[in-house]
Amino acid sequence: MKTYNFSKVLALTLASTLLFSQLKSQEKQQDKISASTQVLKDFGKMKENIPSKLLQVTEGIIIVPKLINAGLGIGGKRGKGIAMAKLEDGTWSNPVFVTITGGSVGLQAGIQSVDLVLILKTRSTLEKIGGGSFTLGGDISATAGPVGRSSSANTDYKMEAEVYSYSRSKGLFAGISLNGAVIDIDQDADKAFYNKDVDSKTLFSSSKESSTDDAAVNSLKAELESLYK
Repeated sequence: MKTYNFSKVLALTLASTLLFSQLKSQEKQQDKISASTQVLKDFGKMKENIPSKLLQVTEGIIIVPKLINAGLGIGGKRGKGIAMAKLEDGTWSNPVFVTITGGSVGLQAGIQSVDLVLILKTRSTLEKIGGGSFTLGGDISATAGPVGRSSSANTDYKMEAEVYSYSRSKGLFAGISLNGAVIDIDQDADKAFYNKDVDSKTLFSSSKESSTDDAAVNSLKAELESLYK
């Protein structure tokens, strides 16, 4: 009768469990990228859209599928998405995973899910995220983005803000105010997707990480290039 080494069996079991957990976490991030690609496709189909004048001067974008707005008197926002920077040659960096949280006070009730896109005029704004969390409307200027020829009352017609925000919910497309919302780098998600510790600033300045051959990433980049043409 063979005698099995319990410690070896336990080590093998733990290794298999860890590998499975890593694969599931990476798959979760790939789903987030695919959802972000779908958000861009849906935005592109809207009758009203992001003005081409703004797209022409954009150097960064943040996409948050299904941002949750919830409240009963005191409201809150929570979502996870990706951020990408436009490189000097006109291509896009690989994605950096981010979280966005924020609160608001007012007469509100219920839960709403919106797709969110933030248009950033300069890549340096994205680099600020890499240095730690920052607040929209606080650390950087932000406003509801102009839509076609119309806009909300808070729109900056001279395009002097650093960030312009857009949302889509139930077929409606509009600028949205996110002042007070905080954006952070999701380092755990980055590590899970790239299978190593990777600096966000490095990702924002290059497109040559291991995910370059990832089908979900390539699809997202293609959709971005289509939106910005």
